[in-house]
Amino acid sequence: MKNIIELIKECKHHAFDLSFTRAREWKEEKEGRVLVGYMPIYFPREILHAAGAMPVGIFGGGDHKQIIKGDAYYQSYICHIPRSIIEIVLDKHLDHIDGFIFPSICDVIRNLSGIFKQQNIGKFVKYMDFPQNFLPEIGGVFYQQEMEHVLKYIKEINGKVPTTQELNHSINLYNKNRQMIEFIYNIRQEYPWRLSIEDVYCVIRAGTVIPIEEHNAILEQICEHIKEDIGTPQDKIKVVVSGAFCEQPSLGLIRAVEEAGCYVVDDDYMLGSRMILGDIDATTNKPLEAIALSYINQSQYSSSIYDVHNPKENRLAKIVKNRGADGVIFASASFCDPSLLDAPIFQNAFNKMGIRYIAFQYSENINQYKVIKEQVGTFSDSIKLWEDEPVTT
Repeated sequence: MKNIIELIKECKHHAFDLSFTRAREWKEEKEGRVLVGYMPIYFPREILHAAGAMPVGIFGGGDHKQIIKGDAYYQSYICHIPRSIIEIVLDKHLDHIDGFIFPSICDVIRNLSGIFKQQNIGKFVKYMDFPQNFLPEIGGVFYQQEMEHVLKYIKEINGKVPTTQELNHSINLYNKNRQMIEFIYNIRQEYPWRLSIEDVYCVIRAGTVIPIEEHNAILEQICEHIKEDIGTPQDKIKVVVSGAFCEQPSLGLIRAVEEAGCYVVDDDYMLGSRMILGDIDATTNKPLEAIALSYINQSQYSSSIYDVHNPKENRLAKIVKNRGADGVIFASASFCDPSLLDAPIFQNAFNKMGIRYIAFQYSENINQYKVIKEQVGTFSDSIKLWEDEPVTT
């Protein structure tokens, strides 16, 4: 078993490799393998794995890529991530990716899928609508049809149609993946100093660009390490970060939040890897139906999901309570309509509930954290000094 420093270093290398080297190597190792890039937030990776394809998470260039050509494709008053993704494409980092999935996050991502089609990038481009009707006979059936559409694209490339057994095997692998990620967060809930949120982020993000079998092997070792009494406790408050589900904050910003006096005990940074709560049924003879039902009945809250019968603010408040968090940090990408439109709803609800919060905006390539760090530090100090008073900023 590797030591934890080696594991984190390996994960960080994979997570920010904009050439997606491990995915390229995996494809070249065996004939007929297919690479499918998917954009944030969530995509049922199980179906690609069962069809002989590898899902590759594409989250933009962050602060590792200077945007030059990408600015020509988008106006300045939208979020940053589509410009950096176009920059990655134009620099040929994605030439080995066969197809692209664009989940229904917002109009910007929809338009990005249109540019991919217009420029003939990849062998197929799929804008994947997720159900907004949560009745199994309506939204569930629709979702299954969307998954079948994706599988049809894969078949046209490698001729493979996954069997029920193969789909259930893939579901099992991803169930195990989610279980171990949840174990890490559960440990951090009680002992957040054992593994920093920066390290957790790198470990989870690495899993979006390497084979699931390899990621599970890494997670198993990480879980063993953090069972031990490692690290040194510090005087920090516990917070939940919400709103950073699509365009990812830079690693420096993620680090800065904890350095400013906050243990992040839950977040939505890599929401796609944690979207399904609990296991998907891997014993049924209708695995696509099982995946669809899991999304309808077991999905995490998100600003891109319309769920009028189960308000998001109540679901987020439950996470705050269950994690024993002292407050919430609303971190939204600049011009992110889904996140920013939800923020007043959350804040009004939390004012009534007495849940403390602050809010700030960022872009993926931000590299100056002083103002945000001061804001977070003040939030942390105020909670320590005046625990009985609700604090808002």
